[in-house]
Amino acid sequence: MKLSTENIFYEIDGKIILKNINYKFSEGKRTGIIGSNGAGKSTLLKILCLLNKKFTGNVLIDDENIKNFSRNELAKIMAILPQERDAPIDTTVRQLTSYGRFPYRKLFGGSNPKEDREAIEWALKVTQLTNFSERQVSTLSGGERQRAWLSMTLAQRPKILLLDEPTTYLDIKHQLEVMEIISEVNKKYGMSIIMVLHDLNHAKIFTDDLIVIKNQEIFKSGDPKKILTPELVKNAFGVDADIFKNSKGDSIIMPLKINSESK
Repeated sequence: MKLSTENIFYEIDGKIILKNINYKFSEGKRTGIIGSNGAGKSTLLKILCLLNKKFTGNVLIDDENIKNFSRNELAKIMAILPQERDAPIDTTVRQLTSYGRFPYRKLFGGSNPKEDREAIEWALKVTQLTNFSERQVSTLSGGERQRAWLSMTLAQRPKILLLDEPTTYLDIKHQLEVMEIISEVNKKYGMSIIMVLHDLNHAKIFTDDLIVIKNQEIFKSGDPKKILTPELVKNAFGVDADIFKNSKGDSIIMPLKINSESK
């Protein structure tokens, strides 16, 4: 499904957070959002799924205003994994995953048990958690716990998946595990992915489109392999950087120092 924004503007207590956000997200692609701390990246993600409704402008799904969708209709289209989340200490991985089926549960009559079961098993398999399904989430490692939350969002069977810094606090191995799962879901199942990222190399390697936010606006957008250059890093983050190719032929960004002009 096609997701787009028209003239998104958001301010809080007289401070402008976002303005003039006009963008058409590529259907079935991985879109990354980067920018300095406080640039409005997470706010934009919440606006896209109406977790934040105090904005002006329009968010459109297939040219239909997102505000016209019911909560359950929207949840069947779009799922979000925010930075902050919590679950009761005795919650198992399977139980957490099952919470993702809430859009399909009716007020009277429950849901379709077979469809729920299939969706839950699929989500556990994709996130490589089938053997952990009866473990309590609280006993998992950081990487396993992140995959459990990802499993919950996938159980919604969304067309569009929103992720807010999905690799934060994870070590290198678990970062790669999560990014590879996200890429597999995108490529194998055609799910559109929109994710806020801090790691510039993840943004360069694991996205198809990139949005750079600076001064409350979209500063630059396009193919990450073309636009994510030392010059952009300097302009968007105030940091001098080098670029080189690794053994796989990927261009890697290496921050060097804070640019003296940006202090």
